[in-house]
Amino acid sequence: MLLSRKHKPHALACGYYDGVYFVNQQQKVIVENIEMSVDALDAEKAASIFEEHGCLVVRGLMNPYIERIHEDIEAAAAESLSLLDEAQQIVEGWRTPNGTLFIPAPQGYDRDKQIMVLAVNYQTSAAFFQSAFDENAISIVEAILGPNVEIFGNGQCLYKEPVGGHPKHLHQDSAYFEHRYQGPVGILNYVVDTDLVNGALYVVPGSHRLGQLKHVDTFSHLGLEEDEWPWESALPVIGKAGDSIFFNVKTVHGSKQNMSDKPRPVFINRYRRTDDFVIIGGTTTTNRTEAEKRAAAAEEAKKSNSDRGLMVRGFRPYSA
Repeated sequence: MLLSRKHKPHALACGYYDGVYFVNQQQKVIVENIEMSVDALDAEKAASIFEEHGCLVVRGLMNPYIERIHEDIEAAAAESLSLLDEAQQIVEGWRTPNGTLFIPAPQGYDRDKQIMVLAVNYQTSAAFFQSAFDENAISIVEAILGPNVEIFGNGQCLYKEPVGGHPKHLHQDSAYFEHRYQGPVGILNYVVDTDLVNGALYVVPGSHRLGQLKHVDTFSHLGLEEDEWPWESALPVIGKAGDSIFFNVKTVHGSKQNMSDKPRPVFINRYRRTDDFVIIGGTTTTNRTEAEKRAAAAEEAKKSNSDRGLMVRGFRPYSA
């Protein structure tokens, strides 16, 4: 399927057909064009792929951490389900006392809520924290962002429960945290072997060049209009546990439901330049619109000390 130009701004026509992704009807992108192995890592080449396509796959990057992180994830999932009766309703869904976010479960599920964002992060999992400082990963990030790099956020674990675990509509992360400059580089890491049945990540190579797109509210928070951004417009990345997908903050991506009989967790590490900061943030169209109204003031703002992340490469010079 090749989408017409009316479906994409800035004349970027794109589509996915028979394993090949098309951009502007000139460039053909398949997964092999955006991947490399950790055993033959070339950080500069990796950065070049990322710059061109807005995404990069590194096979086996997180292998040293997967077993321990998987154990922590399943322990947190069991803990969260045991605390579900104590969950408090919030704008985004329901949050249990340990910090796990639940959203509505699909019709016919055995309960009315399902896990979305699991309470596994740098403060709860040592293995997760250690993965954020992986030398191979940071070398690629440095080649993309430059010499001075900090962690953005506290790490994130997205968890699709079995037999219907939630889809995440195609979206840009910048809809949730638009930055003043380049924005964060995200690394999504598969914890289990992941395919089209249990919720592989879909990416739209080249979409980072479209700028900030308009998002709408979906049951899993902000996403792009489905009639303009159908799944056929994206390239699925099938992978093994330990495989990692780097993506630009404006690269369109998402994942379908988990229809297998086992959970499909992923964890995400994010990094940014030390001088970068959020100017517009939100989780719904309402609170993002309110943030947009304050954007002019945010443009004048300077990064505060409280917004600083831990340094993973380089040095942070003093700024008054």
